[in-house]
Amino acid sequence: MQIEAREEIWPLKNVFRISRGERTETQIVMVRVSDGKQTGRGEAVPIKRYEQTTASVLAEIESIKAEKNLDRQGLQALLPAGPARNALDCALWDLEAKHAGKRVWELANVRMKSEVVTSFTISLDSPEKMSAAAAANSTAPVLKLKLNGDESDLFRVEAVRRAASNARLLVDANESWSPDHYGGLIGSLGQLGVELIEQPFPAAADEVLERLARPIPVCADESCHTTADLNQLKNRYDMVNVKLDKTGGLTEALRLCGRAREIGFKILVGCMVGTSLSMAPARVLANIVDYVDLDGPLLLARDRDSALAYQNGRIGIPARELWG
Repeated sequence: MQIEAREEIWPLKNVFRISRGERTETQIVMVRVSDGKQTGRGEAVPIKRYEQTTASVLAEIESIKAEKNLDRQGLQALLPAGPARNALDCALWDLEAKHAGKRVWELANVRMKSEVVTSFTISLDSPEKMSAAAAANSTAPVLKLKLNGDESDLFRVEAVRRAASNARLLVDANESWSPDHYGGLIGSLGQLGVELIEQPFPAAADEVLERLARPIPVCADESCHTTADLNQLKNRYDMVNVKLDKTGGLTEALRLCGRAREIGFKILVGCMVGTSLSMAPARVLANIVDYVDLDGPLLLARDRDSALAYQNGRIGIPARELWG
C-alpha cells in the first residue's frame, strides 16, 4: 500500500470568525492511498482547538506508512481519533468502493437521498454585519450563527432574524458562554425561533447542563468526539455533532451515529472548513441524521474539481470523480 500525503492551503471568500479567533484560509491535509491498481482519496482539517497542525497530522500519517496490509479496521487501532485517521479512513473507503464497483454508501448500507438541506454559517461579527451576511444568503433555509458570550449575542440573533425572517436558526457558542449568560438568553432565543444551541459551555465544565433547564435542545460538539464519550453526555445534551475530523473517519462516525440513536440523542453532522473532498464522506452521514451542517466549501474562494453541487441550501450526491 502506497500512501501519499501533503499540505494544501485554500483561501476563504471572507474572514471566518468564531469565539476562539479568525482566519482567512484553511489548511488541510490531502491523502492518496494506492494498492497499485486503484487510488483512494481523503482529506482532513487539523483542529487548532486541540493543538493540531498540518505538520502534526502529516507526522502521524508518516508513522504508519510502513504498515503492511493496511485496512480500515486495522487503522482504528493504529491511530487515535483525529484528522490523520480521518483522511486515511476516508481514502480507504474510496479505495474499497472502486474495487467493489460500488459507491461507499452502498458498502455502508446507507440509503442515499438525492439531496439534503444544510445550514449556512454566519461568521461572528457585529449585529449589523451578521444581518448583512444573512440578507446576502437569503436563499439559505437554515442559518447557523456564531456567538461569543458577550453582551451583543442577543442583538446578533435579533438582527439576523429581522434580515432572514423565514430561515430556521441555530446558534453555536463554541464553548464561550457562562451559565448566567445562558440563563439570560434562553427565553429570548426561544421567542426568536432558535432550534438548537451548540456547545454553550467549555467541554471541561459542561456538567452544569445537568442542572439547567434545556427548553431549546443543546448539542455537544467539543464534548463529543467518539462513541466512548456518549455515556457521559446523556444527562447533559440532547444532540451530538458528529465531525469526521473528531471521530477519525467515516468508520467510527457510523458507529457513533448508531450508538447515539440507541441512547436517544438526535444527531447533527458537522464539518471543519474544508473542500468538497472533506464533505463527501460526511454527505453519507447526512442521510441518517437530524441536522446537516456541511457548508465548508461555500466559505472557500474556490473548490475542487468535480465539487459537490450546492443549490439554495441543498447538497447533491458526490460525483464518483470526487470521492466514493
